[in-house]
Amino acid sequence: MDKLLEFSILAFTSLFTMVNPLGVIPIYTSLTARMSNKQAGTIAFKATSTALFVLLIFAFGGNFIFDLFNISVNGLRIVGGVLFFMSGYDMLRGKLTRIKSENEKVIEAAKDFAITPLGVPMITGPGVITISIVLMNDAGDFSHKSMLVALIFLVMGLTHIILLSSRKIISFIGESGSKVLTRIMGLIVMVIAVELFFRGIKPFVQDILGIK
Repeated sequence: MDKLLEFSILAFTSLFTMVNPLGVIPIYTSLTARMSNKQAGTIAFKATSTALFVLLIFAFGGNFIFDLFNISVNGLRIVGGVLFFMSGYDMLRGKLTRIKSENEKVIEAAKDFAITPLGVPMITGPGVITISIVLMNDAGDFSHKSMLVALIFLVMGLTHIILLSSRKIISFIGESGSKVLTRIMGLIVMVIAVELFFRGIKPFVQDILGIK
């Protein structure tokens, strides 16, 4: 398979499953229940724009963060793999949706919930930030980096469309359908997490065993 295509598939799958826009739908619909479609659309745009801005900052500023804190990419892969696995496991059990529902009163009290907590950290959370930094470091040349940026815009664009269509989606698939899709995404996240973890730990094991 072409390296750029392989990278694109991995990047899109990783970013989309970690953003998990379907998991955000229950909170978004509850927060905008009394709003008109235009008002709800404004909230969705502000949330996804904030999430996109923050994600791009971390994607491009990743190397500076590495240098500042003396962090290796492989170390980040290991930690990211563990975090992704835990997030995926929670999604698989349906725990993530339950936690968000329990915090609903706190979210409603927020002055501007479109920026936080909806934009950050619900759409762009620690997991998405970590994978964007790792992917940007894996993207060696300009074509790969450009593709990653395009995919970040694509994922956030799809997230925006899904939020705008959230009322129709909920009425069509129902709450049970939303939970099933979240669990499927959780399984995908866990698989990506295992791959990421072993990619990160492999150089350390080779170094310990003296294998080149």
